Amino acid sequence: MNTRNIFLFGCLIFVAGCSSAPGTWGWYVIDPRTTSGYNNIRFLLNGFGATILLSVIAAAMSMIIGMMVALPGMSSNRWIRLPSRIYIEFVRAIPLLPMLFWVFYGLPVVLKSMGINVSIDAFWGAIITLAISDSAFTAEIYRSGIQSIAKGQTEAAKTVGLNYRQTMRYVILPQAIRRILPPLANQFIYIVKMSAFASVIGMQELTRRANELVVTEYRPLEIYTLLILEYLVLVLIISFFVRWLERKMGSDESR
Repeated sequence: MNTRNIFLFGCLIFVAGCSSAPGTWGWYVIDPRTTSGYNNIRFLLNGFGATILLSVIAAAMSMIIGMMVALPGMSSNRWIRLPSRIYIEFVRAIPLLPMLFWVFYGLPVVLKSMGINVSIDAFWGAIITLAISDSAFTAEIYRSGIQSIAKGQTEAAKTVGLNYRQTMRYVILPQAIRRILPPLANQFIYIVKMSAFASVIGMQELTRRANELVVTEYRPLEIYTLLILEYLVLVLIISFFVRWLERKMGSDESR
């Protein structure tokens, strides 16, 4: 039984339990036993793909940008370290929604003034925004994880003739990754949840589809309840995978 069938079965049990509730409940809009309810659930579930793809690409870009920001931030040279600190403090101070509007509506205008005619659709506008916003936090996670490795590891690498790049690649980063995996997983969950903001610029992800369904069905309580359950299932799956990965990496480290 795949994830979609499991979710539909859960909805059936949930709706059956709520159907006898008093008042003006409208659970029929997400009742998989009816044709309209089944179609509504399918319409909402079809937003999973966009949400997951958006989150994965944004997280990957965030980790790359975060690493590029974190490494200069640990330099002993103040002038190399300063741009990293400015970037982190500046990005962390900007709320996600205004940044999303600026990237989607403002960035094409800035690029056009530079002679670059590039249009940014809702998908890539959301990815760029999430990647930039999360990269500041990811950079701090990298920095704290790398600096938590004992200095003796770096000194030992130098004694065997490894340069800075080789030391980071073969000695420091493999150990740091095991320590920063839990906070990185939390940031990925944060990206998944913050992807809901993409709905305001027309991105067809989970929240946007729920909003469209509310407009047609006029049942916000029932539809948004299902939306919350969708995010809950998604986050639980991510958490399960991260715990499995932590156990695997921990066992590898102990060998």
